[in-house]
Amino acid sequence: MMDVLKPRDAQDVAAAVQWALGQSKTLDVVGAGSKRDLGRPTQTDATLDLSGLIGVTLYEAEELVLSARAGTPLAEIEALLASRNQELAFEPMDYGSLLGAPPGRGTIGGALATNLAGPRRFKAGAARDHFLGVTATSGRGEEFKSGGRVVKNVTGYDLCKLLAGSWGTLAVMTGVTVKTLPRAETEATLLVAGLDDARALEAMATALQSSCDLSGAAHLSRPVAARLPGELGLGQPMTAMRLEGVERSVTHRMTALQTLMRSWGPLLVLDPQQSRSLWTAIRDGIGFAESGPAGGRIVWRISTAPAQGARLGQLLAAKADVELAYDWGGGLVWAALAPAEDAGEAIVRAAVSVCGGHAMLVRAPAALRARVPVFEPQAGPLAALTARVKESFDPNRVLNPGRMWAGV
Repeated sequence: MMDVLKPRDAQDVAAAVQWALGQSKTLDVVGAGSKRDLGRPTQTDATLDLSGLIGVTLYEAEELVLSARAGTPLAEIEALLASRNQELAFEPMDYGSLLGAPPGRGTIGGALATNLAGPRRFKAGAARDHFLGVTATSGRGEEFKSGGRVVKNVTGYDLCKLLAGSWGTLAVMTGVTVKTLPRAETEATLLVAGLDDARALEAMATALQSSCDLSGAAHLSRPVAARLPGELGLGQPMTAMRLEGVERSVTHRMTALQTLMRSWGPLLVLDPQQSRSLWTAIRDGIGFAESGPAGGRIVWRISTAPAQGARLGQLLAAKADVELAYDWGGGLVWAALAPAEDAGEAIVRAAVSVCGGHAMLVRAPAALRARVPVFEPQAGPLAALTARVKESFDPNRVLNPGRMWAGV
């Protein structure tokens, strides 16, 4: 039975890593385990369970800054921010439904370690852009801190940016500080029904280039849109464009957006509650949820230039049985492929090589994730740089070994 180490504080974390070093052990670093089925499966000797490192340690709403221990649930943080009409502007995704796990288990440390970002990504940035400070223990067993409580912090290297997206392979984050932002007074969403993928991405580009100031632009193909819960499922392709801000501004911009989109197809305006429900479903990939008819499909998450989104989707559809959804105005392509021995990797990588970008295998059986590259394969110079960074922080390969790439 695998040992489980459950530290109570940062000192316990450092002691656990030092123990692993002394015993030549490897550690599976987890918070609440909501993303355990993401990335390559690891073979480790013990689990470092950070779920005991919870609690908000500082919240200065007037200064738009919040600090918390890394295992603090996102739901707790979001509820606290909502009580002061603030939010995490990067809209961290909840992978629970997509991976067949209970929703609402994500932690702030996990969101930053995986650099999550939701539909507002093209406007507000990713998690790393809101990551101000960190305390952590490296794979050498050394405690360190970086950053502070303001955006313009120039004391040394910005290790927050390095740790964001490192998936726990470089250091164990014990405490984090993030930027918060005021929550929009209201929101509304305009739906355009019935567009094919290429036409929908043209419509979104037109809207994004206008003065309407969108904070969300997504397109769901027919099978994906049909699986949305309740009244959100239209049973036909759905192109969604979100506006946020003060009520008067949203009303004015919605009128302008309707005028702009009138020639593209039938229009429907969602009220604030409906809009929030829709974008939560889009953010969390509900249309690809394991419990739905798409269960069993292999799911890829592909980032590309928005202008290339439709072409990438066409290349995939020409070679595979695939269901598609587009976010970030076409810059993020979700592709659910029929099960295959290679997870459709050759098809996906070929499309990415033509259109540019990078692809991540999100949902697949563990055996497939063990033999198929989950993250974008790295070329020689980049792979060498990644190895050197790993060597600097974790030379003994103690933390999440092989989680991102074999041997790293």
